[in-house]
Amino acid sequence: MKKKSTISSEIRIDEQQFFDALLMLAEENAHAANLEELTERIEDAIKKAIKKSYPNCEKVFVKIDADTKKITANVMKLIVDDDELDDGEINIDKAKLIDKNAIEGEMLAVPVNIAEFGRVAAIAAKQSVKEDVKKIHRESILKKFDDKEFKCLAVKVTRIEPGSRNVTVDYEGSELYLFPNEQLPNEIIREGQFLKVYVTSISNRTKRPIIKISRAHKDLLKALFELNIPEVSDGTVEIKSIARDPGYRSKVAVTSNDVNVNAVSSCIGKKNIRIKPIVDELNGEKIDVIEYSEKPEVYIASALAPAEITEVIITDEFEHTCTVTVASNQLSLAIGNRGQNAKLAAKLTGYKIDIKSDDELEEIGRANRLAEENRVKYAERLKALEDDSFETIDDSVETDILVDTNIDLADADVDLVDTESSTINITVSEGTVEISTEEVSLD
Repeated sequence: MKKKSTISSEIRIDEQQFFDALLMLAEENAHAANLEELTERIEDAIKKAIKKSYPNCEKVFVKIDADTKKITANVMKLIVDDDELDDGEINIDKAKLIDKNAIEGEMLAVPVNIAEFGRVAAIAAKQSVKEDVKKIHRESILKKFDDKEFKCLAVKVTRIEPGSRNVTVDYEGSELYLFPNEQLPNEIIREGQFLKVYVTSISNRTKRPIIKISRAHKDLLKALFELNIPEVSDGTVEIKSIARDPGYRSKVAVTSNDVNVNAVSSCIGKKNIRIKPIVDELNGEKIDVIEYSEKPEVYIASALAPAEITEVIITDEFEHTCTVTVASNQLSLAIGNRGQNAKLAAKLTGYKIDIKSDDELEEIGRANRLAEENRVKYAERLKALEDDSFETIDDSVETDILVDTNIDLADADVDLVDTESSTINITVSEGTVEISTEEVSLD
């Protein structure tokens, strides 16, 4: 009896030690899966390790009791009267120490001392559990975030790295990272602060999933509209386009699918009650909400708000270019600080916008009219010169010699210069003209 008790005690202590080690591993990875999932993985890992130590045992049973934190491991062995031929058999005398009612020829559930696994088996079990935990972690991450891609999340700031400005945030027990290029310029983030972030993508799905989040992405603005404005959420008001300079200014083009609902008013709300929470969430970023129009002239004019537009002319529909005319006192407003207003309007509408003031266009018009007048005068003058002032001396000359008929030859001196080359010089007040007699017949 004492021998049986001693064996049982040794098994219980070893099992407890092994279980404590595995439980520690489970606690370290508690974020990856719940206890039940980890327990199943650990049981499978222990079974694999036991089978390596008892290759002739066809059946192995492992049970982990989460309540008592006890692990039970048994292998089924055949009870024999002779010597044991392999680890799949157990002598009847040993069997009766475990179960006094043991009978030869029957199968007996023999408790396994986990310490008997050996170092290699223990390492294999631990490695198997680690691999399973990684798989559980990946599956858990994908399960949690798969339907969160392209959506807005509320997260809590848990850590800020002073040098790199990388921000660690928590979402339901999972750590995410908000990098400086995805933060709003000049935004001061503090530990413990709650933020809204946008899930831009989930990458590396087959290994260790990476959840990329942003506060600078333009679709964060769309998600915030959906969260704060019921008409946008239910589709009554549709967001057609967004242009954003993160942290500074944004433009949102909206349209209504219900003739009884004003799209712009629905988004702004009475006394800005609907748009204000969005502005506050984005650290005071200015948001222009404009009415979308299928007519590009109307749409472009609205996109350049708050400037008042005099005229919009589409210069090329295929290339999406246009010229916008504004009053001189509206020019700086239309262009905006650092060209911000014009750039955002161009992004919003998809048109390349050339903004001109009334005075500038008038000056350009005057210059164009003057240029046209000069062109006409020049053409008329050139035609008159061709008709009245010039004549061709001889069509047979390879290079035509034109003689100005306005030259008075009455007082000109004509000298035969060279009889061999048959050239003559005609000297007049304007100069000397040399003509070859081989090219010109003189009467």
